Amino acid sequence: MKLIRAGKPGQERPGVIDSAGNWLDVSAFGEDYDEAFFGSDGIQRLSAWLEHHAPACPPIPEDTRLGPPLRRPSKIVCVGLNYAAHARESGMAVPSEPVLFFKATSAICGPNDNLVIPRGSRKTDWEVELGVVIGKQASYVEEKDAMDHVAGYVLHNDYSERAFQLEQGGQWVKGKSCDTFAPIGPWLASPEEIPDPHKLELWLKVNGELMQQSTTADLIFGIPHLISYISRFMSLLPGDLISTGTPFGVGLGLTPPRYLKPGDVVELGIEGLGTARQKAIAYGT
Repeated sequence: MKLIRAGKPGQERPGVIDSAGNWLDVSAFGEDYDEAFFGSDGIQRLSAWLEHHAPACPPIPEDTRLGPPLRRPSKIVCVGLNYAAHARESGMAVPSEPVLFFKATSAICGPNDNLVIPRGSRKTDWEVELGVVIGKQASYVEEKDAMDHVAGYVLHNDYSERAFQLEQGGQWVKGKSCDTFAPIGPWLASPEEIPDPHKLELWLKVNGELMQQSTTADLIFGIPHLISYISRFMSLLPGDLISTGTPFGVGLGLTPPRYLKPGDVVELGIEGLGTARQKAIAYGT
């Protein structure tokens, strides 16, 4: 199943993309895609409901804005340096354990919303990433059981302001959490849509130029390990998002480094998870 949320910011209505590619409004199901939904087998319940009610679901015009395909989760847990080539281009050692940091959920926006370059930014950068959405609470989960806790997968652009992140002291969260720095979607794909999340092509372009191209087969720490590892330190709640890291090709690693400016267009995609497009604009415009 592919879940979408469509409408103006803050007014998104839940929907699905059916097997024919049609967008259907499922507001009559009575639930949004939030912690309560994912934590109560919402995807399975919605699928069963659609067997009887899909013909009555109104279509969503395909020019409707798409919001993030899940309502604001309790947290976004990001994994740093999870592709060896990206660690090298960042001038950092390949980690022996997952590097974790948080990204504020207020950074979440729709997949095609504008990227707002923060006030005072000099080094806003791009990072295409595979996002994993948690389907049931995970605490001290064994690696062999970890995939049972997955609700689905999303495309995520983990935007980063490198000066805020690396040059101003403190933790990385400062450079990761600006408004619009977490565009998610276009859809959430449930596990049956993605038979092997460790064999997905992912890519990113800036102004039409291919900057990142890799495969999730190159992850240093795979999804079962990440879920098990993170759940040792915190409970992962239904709807929580794990962003699994970005491959080689970010602006920080170029010679000389290259960062985004107003008017730039970023396009990205992951096999099976669709594509997204963000235009960079200056703060206050």
